[in-house]
Amino acid sequence: MLPYDRILVPTDGSLEGERAVRHALELARIHEAAVTAIYVINTASYAGMPMETSWEGIDELLRADAEAAVTEVRALADRMGVAITTTVVDGSPSREIIRSAERNDCDLIVMGTHGRGGIDRLLLGSVAEKVVRGSRIPVLTVRVQDGMESDEAETGDGTDVDGPRSS
Repeated sequence: MLPYDRILVPTDGSLEGERAVRHALELARIHEAAVTAIYVINTASYAGMPMETSWEGIDELLRADAEAAVTEVRALADRMGVAITTTVVDGSPSREIIRSAERNDCDLIVMGTHGRGGIDRLLLGSVAEKVVRGSRIPVLTVRVQDGMESDEAETGDGTDVDGPRSS
């Protein structure tokens, strides 16, 4: 197994993101690596808003969500004894994830994926897919299967990074 020194983990507060965060932090703990958690406020999300919408109010809500997500990641990293930095940026999620990984000299990007396929992927797009295709840095995607509850999602198939879970 290759040693990792710096791992980037995008977070958005979702179940998929949470599972990827746990996986990234566990890898970092094992490899004694530092983690950068990034939350990208998707500026394209402003595009469909009616003109009378309060941009400041929306921006405040998005930033509050972003700060809550990275604060949660920091708290988990602190409990696990993993060195972490967090950042919130505006832009295209896939582009900013790749830029941040390159800027921070990361060895690995760990990110969640919905595991959508077919027409869903065509209609919705996939940040993870864009990162996988566009990054020169290796990308580990962590999938949560449809219908999986939070406790099940934590380890998925009954194993962790360290091996089988005891019942």
